[in-house]
Amino acid sequence: MTQKIFVETKTATLFSEQEPFIFECGASLPEITVAYETYGELNPAGDNAVFINHALTGNAHAAFYNSTDDKIPGWWDGFVGNGKPIDPAEYFIVCANLLSSCYGTTGPTSINPKTGRTFGMDFPPTTTRDMVRVNKALLDYLGVKKLACVTGGSLGAMQVWEWIVQYPDFVEKAVNIAGTAKGSPWMIALNEVARQAIYNDPKWNNGKGEFTQPELGLKLARMIAMITYRSQAQFWQRYARERVDESSERYFNFDNWFQIESYLHYQGTKLVERFDARTYIYLTKAMDLHDISRGFDSWESALKRIRASVLSVGISSDVLYFREELIELTRQLRELGINASYREIDSIFGHDSFLIEYDKLNPIVRAFLRQH
Repeated sequence: MTQKIFVETKTATLFSEQEPFIFECGASLPEITVAYETYGELNPAGDNAVFINHALTGNAHAAFYNSTDDKIPGWWDGFVGNGKPIDPAEYFIVCANLLSSCYGTTGPTSINPKTGRTFGMDFPPTTTRDMVRVNKALLDYLGVKKLACVTGGSLGAMQVWEWIVQYPDFVEKAVNIAGTAKGSPWMIALNEVARQAIYNDPKWNNGKGEFTQPELGLKLARMIAMITYRSQAQFWQRYARERVDESSERYFNFDNWFQIESYLHYQGTKLVERFDARTYIYLTKAMDLHDISRGFDSWESALKRIRASVLSVGISSDVLYFREELIELTRQLRELGINASYREIDSIFGHDSFLIEYDKLNPIVRAFLRQH
């Protein structure tokens, strides 16, 4: 049996009254607290670091265990660890909870020092660029001089694109997995339907006052999202048309769910128990606002800033970030003379394949990182 490795989630308070953090929207905060974990050691040159950006409802706990009570390791433990592509024996690995999340980094669930109450929906609207700028400040605080690699999947991959445009000389290699350089209208539509589920919960109350979690709305939002995270082929393989109760006398009962219905309800309930609806609103809106060309003269001028070698990993059955989008991005980068490549995971598990199919993902990334 493999010995468990334990890590601690730490926090750092960044910025100050004299040098506050200024959001893209123009609002500012004097301090930002960031929750983060590190694995491995930073070398004397400060250039063996890998930064991991997590997805929508993730956190800083990417690998190993936080305590003996943990039943499962970090969310990317199949990808990060001893002998794995992102190996702490080789790299100084940093994973930070993103700005506006609810797992230790400042966001709508944090206390507003001016009022003594949670920010709620008074927290400034946040972008992927804001998230990356905060995490760059964290890496400066940790003494990182250059990133050997920046990576992430989904919303994490969207941040990867911002990293390599905003800090072109700071990143050597970039691995974006199932995430694009700007939010598509398809993704925006899906996010809005999920937000409306929350808004229409009677408990929502615009997120104001003494906040009560809109459990039904958040649950429904997660159920909608889960459909986009998997694929029809996977649903057929795992659930088909099986019922919770296969007895003939309950065949027509409305409360006798199909197994796929039971699965969606289970996933929705799980998220309600661990996540905050206001955070869900902020982070999905950040996904919608995501566009690396904002503030530049053109799309091309933003892409031209990239100096890193870029690997885009698509998923054959992804119905949230379509493989064609990443293929087209790779083509555009190559036309601009940027070292860019595309690889694909052939999987029935849909968008979530990057959290499941390590036997397919790991060799792709390992080969890329070994390239000179």
